[in-house]
Amino acid sequence: MQPLKLLCILITMTLASADAETNYKLPLWDGPAPNHKESHLKETIYKRGQNEDLDRIAYVQDPTIEVRLPSPQSATGQAVVICPGGGYAVLAYDWEGIDTANYLNAHGIAAIVLKYRLPEDDSNVVPHLSPLLDTKRAMRLTRFHAQKWNIDPNRVGIMGFSAGGHAASTLGTHFDEGDPTASDPIDRLSSRPDFMALIYPVVTMKQDYTHNGSRTNLIGEDPNQELVELYSNELQVTPQTPPTFLVHSSDDKSVPVQNSLQFYEALLKNKVDAEMHLYPYGGHGYSLAIGRDRLSDWPARCVAWMKSLDAQ
Repeated sequence: MQPLKLLCILITMTLASADAETNYKLPLWDGPAPNHKESHLKETIYKRGQNEDLDRIAYVQDPTIEVRLPSPQSATGQAVVICPGGGYAVLAYDWEGIDTANYLNAHGIAAIVLKYRLPEDDSNVVPHLSPLLDTKRAMRLTRFHAQKWNIDPNRVGIMGFSAGGHAASTLGTHFDEGDPTASDPIDRLSSRPDFMALIYPVVTMKQDYTHNGSRTNLIGEDPNQELVELYSNELQVTPQTPPTFLVHSSDDKSVPVQNSLQFYEALLKNKVDAEMHLYPYGGHGYSLAIGRDRLSDWPARCVAWMKSLDAQ
């Protein structure tokens, strides 16, 4: 074999091996997920237009995490579990998941993209329970693999967009410290995020400012008041709620800016560290806001805030 050809093969093998170590998927649960029931539904991936890029995932049956790690030389030790949005009907997996993971990796932050179950009736025993079960498991699983993934288990946060912001803020207000008697060592770990980043998030389930599609998909068309209040996360903030970074646009017609305003006010009342950036334009669903003038500053501001947490 010619030396040049052999060298090219070796380089390709090396790059493939490195990629396998820094970018791979894991099942979220060992065996069937809790609260799952068999149904006729099949997990469906919708493609965006003619470019065949992954865009949306619906009817999630096998929740996973996609682990994306920065190079060891760049790693800061921080990690973020990412919850893409989609109104609790689909997941905008590439737009709000993979793109965000790549951005965080470029700043030395490990990213764990969560493909969480959506609360439809057919494959969930109690539909509204599944997103929280999956976010808790993702947080515990990330901490369990902390040493292998070169991250600090005490510097693991969660980020969510739109309805994914509701999933993230639900974890931040409904976490538990783990079960020290559990046979599964993963279940012994805390599910509390060390910080949260909520990007144009759905927060409330109250009719005044909620996103009706997310509300209906999560808790039904005619939920009882107890369920409404349980998932109105501005009502669930305590002094133990993690430090939070919020981004929203005043002209958001899908998820009113009051979702972030009410959550921010609850954080202040409970003396929880919080930073909020409000933009006069942007609407809804802009992900990293690339090419959107001042709006495109939010990811850099978020990373700077994350890094500032280490100095506190």
